[in-house]
Amino acid sequence: MKVKNNIILALDVMDMDEAINICDKVSNQIDTIKIGYPLTLAVGINCINTLKDQFDFKVICDYKVADIDATNDKIADITYSNGADGLICHGFTGEDSVKACLNKADEYGKDLFLLTEMSHPGAKRFIQPVADDIARMGVDLGIKNYVAPATRLDRLQEIRNIVGEDAFIISPGVGAQGGSAKETLKISDAAIVGRSIYQSDDPEKAVHDILNK
Repeated sequence: MKVKNNIILALDVMDMDEAINICDKVSNQIDTIKIGYPLTLAVGINCINTLKDQFDFKVICDYKVADIDATNDKIADITYSNGADGLICHGFTGEDSVKACLNKADEYGKDLFLLTEMSHPGAKRFIQPVADDIARMGVDLGIKNYVAPATRLDRLQEIRNIVGEDAFIISPGVGAQGGSAKETLKISDAAIVGRSIYQSDDPEKAVHDILNK
């Protein structure tokens, strides 16, 4: 998945008019957005195609899918069938659960992103200790897309070392969580930015500032 300017907007708002307004302001600079449960649960899964049709965006659904294989299959199917270009799933649930999402991604010809490690402080306790194993599992399964944190560059580099230079890594935590886009993009392929853009009085300027810091 190619990402314009190597920036993905995490659109974690809960109102469709607000989402459209923000997207309109940044659509010249960004072509890929990430939506999660806040927007989907607030306005419905049709928001995927609404945003794709209006702005020609690529949409990654950050549902952090983490259930048994049969349930993951259903979640992935409804997500891809409603227009998602990518889906993020957790890896800690194991190979069978991840393969269910991967098989569905292959069926639709879409992307699956394997979440190796999250960007918030709490991830250090339970997720970080198994993140390397998750990344190795992803490599064994032939997964090409990964999520790894911008807030801990040493960990991001370790994940890169495991998955290889040909893998595509997207990294959350830039901006409000303290991560630097410039430093992150030395290792990652795209930086995920949310609050620093969508809470800004001038989202377009916020993107420009992030790109030029």
